[in-house]
Amino acid sequence: MGTDVVAASSDALTGVTSRDVAIDPSTGVSARLYLPSFRPAATVPVLVYFHGGAFVVESAFTPIYHAYLNTLAARAGVVAVSVNYRLAPEHPLPAAYDDSWAALKWVLANAAGSDPWLSQYGDLSRLFLAGDSAGGNIAHNLALRAGEEGLDGDARIKGVALLDPYFQGRSPSAARTWSFICAGKYPINHPYADPLVLPASSWQHLGASRVLVTVSEQDRLSPWQRAYYAALKGSGWPGEAELYETPGEGHVYFLTKLGTPQALAEMAKLVAFINRD
Repeated sequence: MGTDVVAASSDALTGVTSRDVAIDPSTGVSARLYLPSFRPAATVPVLVYFHGGAFVVESAFTPIYHAYLNTLAARAGVVAVSVNYRLAPEHPLPAAYDDSWAALKWVLANAAGSDPWLSQYGDLSRLFLAGDSAGGNIAHNLALRAGEEGLDGDARIKGVALLDPYFQGRSPSAARTWSFICAGKYPINHPYADPLVLPASSWQHLGASRVLVTVSEQDRLSPWQRAYYAALKGSGWPGEAELYETPGEGHVYFLTKLGTPQALAEMAKLVAFINRD
């Protein structure tokens, strides 16, 4: 994991083609789109993905995310949009949330308009949000916003996948990190950082039909990830929640160990989650 970037390309290993688009030139927000090698007669799900990195590092264009999205797009058979949002501390929260929301709105507009991949192959009634670590946090918060504000046209978030999401407790170190990320704007007990503070009624606004939460056993964030799942299940939210745990692995192991049996099994779970009717 790092800051090196790779260009969009046609990937020989997966057969997936990628290209970059500008979302908002005024902020520099952009995305990388991925299209599987087949040209389906029917439309396919659209997956909007948010990378991790604690809101301060990584991008949609680093080798690790490029490889992961190539593999996921090929195995799931989706048009994927990997969002490159602005990072703290230069752009503290809520910049990442606002950028990601702008990217989601761009996807909706261009699926009905000018983007050839989204307009020709994307089915917005099968729209999915996913992200790892900080990206999982973003996916959760965007699903809440979508439920509260609604989405344009016939778009519908069918599912949200939170992969080892960045939710944590209120220790002094966690509070310092969070304050750095948001420049002190939000306390550590703000729902952005800790959705467990949400009343049960607020969970009803989660704008998706189903949610998948993945947990890696050795991830220090795993207690809060399990607590998130339990809170969602116990809130009365009418959707379907699933928990998938991987024993013996650490935080977002599936990025650095992409070809291992454990990582492929977790990806298979994600693929099934996306493609299930």
